[in-house]
Amino acid sequence: MTEISASTSLGPFDRAELEEMKSRWLAANIEAEKAGDWKPLASYYAEDATYGWNYGPNKDFMAVGRDEIRDLALGQEMEGLNGWTYPYQTWVIDEKTGDMIGLWKQVYERTREDGSNYALEGIQGSWFKYGGNFEFAWQRDFFDYGNVSALFIELMTDKAMSDEMLARVEKSAPGNLPGWYDFGKAPVKFW
Repeated sequence: MTEISASTSLGPFDRAELEEMKSRWLAANIEAEKAGDWKPLASYYAEDATYGWNYGPNKDFMAVGRDEIRDLALGQEMEGLNGWTYPYQTWVIDEKTGDMIGLWKQVYERTREDGSNYALEGIQGSWFKYGGNFEFAWQRDFFDYGNVSALFIELMTDKAMSDEMLARVEKSAPGNLPGWYDFGKAPVKFW
């Protein structure tokens, strides 16, 4: 297992630069949600960046390098998520280290019978390490996998899941897609 990235020791950074990175990132996310295509966000990562998250007690996901981030994290892993938005709720930014934590929600455009949107409960967010040049050195997402499972079961039970998302769930059910690793076996450290 290798270190997260050679650029993780960079800093300090100008606060205005980090705020500008956040603004650019938020605007690009809104455009990606509208288009249903998150691949263009790959340009916000350094060439050697990594992006990962945990898929419960047995699996981790890790994309290594900008190409894998585009093709796997922002492509394969976002398949079927058209109609979903990820509104950021707040940010914590440390200009000394370049750590940027954005807390977000995951909300589906479809609604329940009571009129409420299907949405992921609990705390969700992304921990970014800024690497300079308006690029992230790495990103780690965190969310309650139990709540994800409960929401997807609710969507299937209510027959509210899109055909695209059903196909994505079926494709990922065996747990062996590119970028998926047995817990603790990802090619780079998570933290």
